[in-house]
Amino acid sequence: MPNPTTSTMKLILLFSAFFLLSSLTTLAAAEVVLDRDGNELRRGVEYYIYPGITDVAGGLTLASRNHSCPLDVTLAISPTSNGLPLTFLPADPEEDTINTSTDLNIVFSAVTICVQSTVWKLDFDDAAGRFYVTTGGVAGNPGRETLANWFKIENDRGAYKLVFCPTVCDICKPVCGNLGVYREDGRLWLGINSDAPLPVEFRGA
Repeated sequence: MPNPTTSTMKLILLFSAFFLLSSLTTLAAAEVVLDRDGNELRRGVEYYIYPGITDVAGGLTLASRNHSCPLDVTLAISPTSNGLPLTFLPADPEEDTINTSTDLNIVFSAVTICVQSTVWKLDFDDAAGRFYVTTGGVAGNPGRETLANWFKIENDRGAYKLVFCPTVCDICKPVCGNLGVYREDGRLWLGINSDAPLPVEFRGA
């Protein structure tokens, strides 16, 4: 009959090995995001986000979708436009690089006519029945109250995509989906469109 102490130790070691393997797998899954020149994206540094599909539209910018504030995130109409510069702020204040699968605030570095922040926020439009990316969010303070303000960058078949699926609240069950675009009134507006994620690339501002 096996010694209970020995059996318990083996079980502890087995679970320890399992959790270590799980941790290493999680760490390996997150990779540093690179700009189009192969440089690592860094916290607080300004970048432009462009569609990975050429000649479709320009970089991400802001416009009024409902002719009111807050402004919503859209692609610039001209393919030659850079759009507006943005910064990325990881939920972990000690994190200096921008990694995939990591909760981020995304903030336009711009002054607008709306008296609101330019932090990205997901918002549901009842009339359209869709989730769109707008502004007026709050930077930092990860948790239930700021759930709508956190986005992620993910690898997608050799490119990058933007995702809304925050993990800053353990007890919350947020909607999750890839960010794509919807064509309305001659513009391409950013929102949850899981069937057609928008491939993106990043360029230094």
